Order: sequence, then C-alpha cells, then structure tokens
Amino acid sequence: MSEIKDKSIELFLDELASKSPTPGGGSVSALMGAQSAALVSMVCNLTIGKPKYVEVEAEMIDLLEKSEALREKLMALISADVCTFDQLMAAYGLPKETDEEKLHRSEMIQQALKMATQVPLDCAKACAEAIKLSRRAANNGSLVVISDAGAAVMSAFGGLKSAALNVYINTNSLKDSAFVQVTLAELDAVLKNVDVSVEEIYQTVRAKL
Repeated sequence: MSEIKDKSIELFLDELASKSPTPGGGSVSALMGAQSAALVSMVCNLTIGKPKYVEVEAEMIDLLEKSEALREKLMALISADVCTFDQLMAAYGLPKETDEEKLHRSEMIQQALKMATQVPLDCAKACAEAIKLSRRAANNGSLVVISDAGAAVMSAFGGLKSAALNVYINTNSLKDSAFVQVTLAELDAVLKNVDVSVEEIYQTVRAKL
C-alpha cells in the first residue's frame, strides 16, 4: 500500500469515505495540522523579501523554519495513525482459544492501544504548536495573505480537538490506570485555554481585514 502522503487528494477522500476503517479521523486530525503549518509557511513565503515587511523578516524566516519542520512531523503522523490502528486490529484478530492465547491477545491489545493513544496525543501537541505559530503569522504576516493565517489557526484547532477525541476513546479501553492518568493530564495541559487563544488569533486576523 502506498503512503497516504503520496496519494492524490481525490483518492485520499475516496478511501476516507469508504468502508475501510483507515484512513480515518486520526489521519484527518494530523492532516488538518499539516495544512495549518503549510498555511503558516505560505504566509511567511509571501512576507519574506517584501520591503514593507523588512522589520519582521528575521522573525518570518525563523517562523518558516519552524512551520516546515512541524509540517513534516504532522505528515508523518498521518501515516503513523494508520499504522497503529492496523496493529490494533491485528491484535484483536489474534487467536483466543486457550488461556495462554487469551492472555497473550489481551497483552498485545493493551500494548497496541497505548500506541494508538500516543499518536493522537502527539498530534494534539503538534496542532497546539501550529496554533502558536499561526499567532506569529497573524501578528507579522503580510496583509495580502493575513486571512490565510486565520485559516491556519482554525485548521490547527480542528486537528487538535479531533485528536483529543481519539485520545479519549482509546484511554477508555486501557487497563493501565497510571498510563491513562498521565496521558489525560498531558492532554488537559495541551487543551488548557486553547479556545481562548484561538479566538484571540482569529480576532487579530479579523481586525486586519
């Protein structure tokens, strides 16, 4: 199977709409984050080199480096989501006739669930970073493309909240209470005040239109 990142948008959407469980919401969460990072990069590229924005050029060059690194990370998470889900399904498909098989199957399912929880948590953190980068784009980007900074923050916000749902659904099936507690605490920290931040960035953009 070819990598999702190598497929056309149309083919990706066809697969998303199909009966196949992958790609699914987890991949879309990462894609929304990657789109956000790409939009931030676009704002940077259309600001850098413009005489009117020479005072913020160093800032935008630094921002571009960070947004491109983040885009690469989120693209990798698109495929990672599919991989971890496939591993989870494989674990559920293990034999369960004997007590030994049942124990092994249970252990493998729990192990796969932890991975399937970690990936969306990583995605949520990356989307939160994209929100922060979009603020910088909104504050300093060229007014010609300032609305794209707004699109960036909203895309990242959608990716973050969607990724959070995948963390919640997988932690519900985990037996390791300590792992669940730590994971949910990390997610809570990522989500804290994010709604306020997103609205602030959106209004910053709106005021410049």
